Amino acid sequence: MMLKNKKWSKEEFFRVREDVLRQWETGREIDWDEAAAYLKNVPEGQNFCVKLAAAKTEGRTLVQPRAGVALLEEHIELLKYLQDEGGADLLPSTIDSYTRQNRYHECQVGIEESIKAGHSMLNGFPAVNYGVKGCRKVLEALHLPLQARHGTPDARLLTEIVFASGWTSNEGGGISYNIPYAKSVSLEKSIYDWQYCDRLVGHYEEMGIHINREPFGPLTGTLVVPCISNAVAIIEGLLAAEQGVKNITLGYGQCGNLVQDVAAMRALEELAGEYFASGGYEIELSTVFHQWMGGFPEDEAKAFAVIAWGTVAAGYAKATKVIVKTPHEAYGIPTKEANAQGLKDSKQILNLLCDQQSLATKEVETEKEHIKNQTRCIINKVLELGEGDLAIGVVRAFAAGVLDIPFAPSQFNLGKVLPVRDNLGAVRILEYGNLPGTKEAREYENSLLQERACYEKRPLSFDMVVDDIYAVSKGTLIGRPGRR
Repeated sequence: MMLKNKKWSKEEFFRVREDVLRQWETGREIDWDEAAAYLKNVPEGQNFCVKLAAAKTEGRTLVQPRAGVALLEEHIELLKYLQDEGGADLLPSTIDSYTRQNRYHECQVGIEESIKAGHSMLNGFPAVNYGVKGCRKVLEALHLPLQARHGTPDARLLTEIVFASGWTSNEGGGISYNIPYAKSVSLEKSIYDWQYCDRLVGHYEEMGIHINREPFGPLTGTLVVPCISNAVAIIEGLLAAEQGVKNITLGYGQCGNLVQDVAAMRALEELAGEYFASGGYEIELSTVFHQWMGGFPEDEAKAFAVIAWGTVAAGYAKATKVIVKTPHEAYGIPTKEANAQGLKDSKQILNLLCDQQSLATKEVETEKEHIKNQTRCIINKVLELGEGDLAIGVVRAFAAGVLDIPFAPSQFNLGKVLPVRDNLGAVRILEYGNLPGTKEAREYENSLLQERACYEKRPLSFDMVVDDIYAVSKGTLIGRPGRR
């Protein structure tokens, strides 16, 4: 395996593909020509690319939940409920943890235990074990587009199966589905494996079949500074584009300060467009806003407020879609009724916002330019380290701490960057580690953090970080001492 940011040849792809399809028995059932023919006949209403393009043209924000259980019929029932009762615009299949780690034998045991118990004993849908036949049964029971959402460093077989099954979107990337999810998977391997997934999309695109790809924007979902998440999103978008992906959705996880969230989403879309254009890639670009990924209040009424606040930010940011949370986040896997409630709550907010003007203020514009400048510093340094090769640059950047994701478990992440909120709740950088940036940007952020320190009459420290991590679950955005 020699990692480089270069489009795979057909010979290389199909040579590797032979081994990929042998990973589990359902992979051997895939026939390339039959899969392509099936995908070509997927109705337009079930194609992610078509639905996203229409929403972007019309200026609408679509709602999409997370959902997945082990039993096939129960999974279909869940998705049909979210489609018919929840009013979802797009549907997911959240994949179980065994599949994410390519542990298909244990996954099969989990399916058998679920059948005996009469309910799901896995935390998601085991798509690889059900294979093309089972995954097509899911798609054919619905009338909305279907996306695989997971957290898999090596998603090659999973990707083959879901695309052959007519699912027209796949979430993830070699950075975003490795560093926040795995401890000991090297970036060389995960980027290489995701190049395979993206080259598969590229092959389908060459046949006139349109498939959407979506890097995972929130990363660890814990006080991730916008410049870091935006840099990773754009880098993964560029890596996908090189392999022939034409339809890309870039995402961002809510931080909580409305000005910063709106600014970050606009910065992401604008800067991504610049980098795609400079790389010579013609991309249909859309965006996704992830509602709050941190701890939720246990009280359902308070949880609904957090969901609504995320939807307000997504609406003002004009995101193409929003990933919706549920009022049961504090307790684990939600009921289908709670999941539908989150969708209805979000749809109502979006309906109220749809005819209102976007949030265009001096504060938003200032924050947007600040985020773009910080993000450029990171991406350009990655390119410099790779001597023009983005894939090599990513590996070297993580080793050097130029890319550094807060609170990630990976041993390939330095973990020197420490975020904290400023006095208005925007997420800033307390400790930069080796993250690149201008002197002016650092002085600007430090001045904002000093305002909070003065207001709270305590020094900037790790105690603030801990307080901020738990603040939303306790009912506030900023972790101020003594506040309830």
